[in-house]
Amino acid sequence: MLHADPRLYVALDLPSVSEAESLVETLGDTVSSYKIGLQLLPIGGVEFGQRLKAQGKQVFYDFKLHDIGATVEKATRSIAGLGADLLTVHARPDVMQSAVKGRGDSPLKLLGVTVLTSLDKSALEAIGYDDDAKTLVMRRVEQAVEAGMDGVVSSPLEAAAIRAVVPKDFLIVTPGVRMPGGEAGDQKRIATPGDALKNGASHLVVGRPISAEEDPRQAALNILQNMRA
Repeated sequence: MLHADPRLYVALDLPSVSEAESLVETLGDTVSSYKIGLQLLPIGGVEFGQRLKAQGKQVFYDFKLHDIGATVEKATRSIAGLGADLLTVHARPDVMQSAVKGRGDSPLKLLGVTVLTSLDKSALEAIGYDDDAKTLVMRRVEQAVEAGMDGVVSSPLEAAAIRAVVPKDFLIVTPGVRMPGGEAGDQKRIATPGDALKNGASHLVVGRPISAEEDPRQAALNILQNMRA
């Protein structure tokens, strides 16, 4: 039987904490790492994350902090006291520098969100960027390293290029992971779990390909198999 792989974070993007708790119970020992995002934040997500930590799980707070420096610094300091493993902030240089300062000497790992995996070149052009996704990602990766961040969030398609230019222990966390033949949904820049890891990803974030399946536990096992193949 396949055991949990800490590199696989299951996204608990569900309408309620009770539904998230039910999914965690269903997955059991197949998953040891979970991502809690903005959907659960206002309805007890932080407290739920602390309960997961008490169960020995790894917890990733995907809060994508993005504000003036002083606010980001104070928010990061507060979150650092919760015992979480990962936290995201937007990969703007001043935001990342403030987060690093707020983290202090806690073990919290900070990730800069480069370009959302739901965005492609046409979407970036609509926002006002002339660069394509990869060019923008690589610029923000360089800024993340300079700021002292622990890693970035990017699509699997940029993972190889990032891995080639960052320190060995730098984290590359990739959403946009889909099994072969799986529905892309609103994701534009995707890859299979195994390909994402081969390309240089250190961790994968998987949501609907597990949570929306009729048998989430089996879906998680299939992803673990693909990761290890």
